[in-house]
Amino acid sequence: YMTAAEWARSWKAWLRGALIGFPIGAMPAGGAEIPTFLSYAIEKKLSKHKEEFGTVGAIEGVAGPEAANNASAAGVLVPMLTLGLPTSATAAIMLSAFQSYGINPGPLLLTTQANLVWGLIASLFIANVILVILNLPLIGLWVRLLKIPAPQLYAGILVFATVGTYGISQSPIDLVILYLLGAAGFLMRRFDFPTAPVIIGMILGPLAETQFRRAMTIANGDWTVFYRHPLSLTLLTLAFIGLVGPHIWAW
Repeated sequence: YMTAAEWARSWKAWLRGALIGFPIGAMPAGGAEIPTFLSYAIEKKLSKHKEEFGTVGAIEGVAGPEAANNASAAGVLVPMLTLGLPTSATAAIMLSAFQSYGINPGPLLLTTQANLVWGLIASLFIANVILVILNLPLIGLWVRLLKIPAPQLYAGILVFATVGTYGISQSPIDLVILYLLGAAGFLMRRFDFPTAPVIIGMILGPLAETQFRRAMTIANGDWTVFYRHPLSLTLLTLAFIGLVGPHIWAW
């Protein structure tokens, strides 16, 4: 458990992390990674114990980023519910769940599905209370889980994933897809490819195709409509910069 000195060093980092995490998480391009790293950089700059960062470990470097990450988890619901734009892997999974029930997030969701939205917001408060109740007495158990060797841990996850996948449809094809996606995910982690954009792409891909066909129908098949309008041209330019910019700057 935390000592009085650790509490004294942590509470300001918690507040700063929360103030950083939620606004950035609520941005359409925010997500959870940006506020987490930003909070860590700020805590390292403000800390009186800079020598502990990256060595023995500074508690501010844990408290701030974790608070920012938790706050951004609520913030990512803003673009997801109002624009249908998931900015994290978790939001992408939630968007997929909404679509499976025929619910399309967007500006009208607050009026057409008000009970759902407010219920989701209320569930965040309830979830945080439950997390505190569960985590405080069980923190010793969670720490012991970290001592499980990685091969045994991954084997257990694979067993549960296999049982869950087969239990839904009893289809061997689903198991093949599961293992292929697992192998692809392993290779991505092995060669440092981020997996979150892939998950988001799998969710947004069908939506993008639908809207593309709709736009082509409205424009009578004229694909030049995408760069003749300032808004679409701006979005395409930003997407192109985001795609090739990091490679050019790294080079």
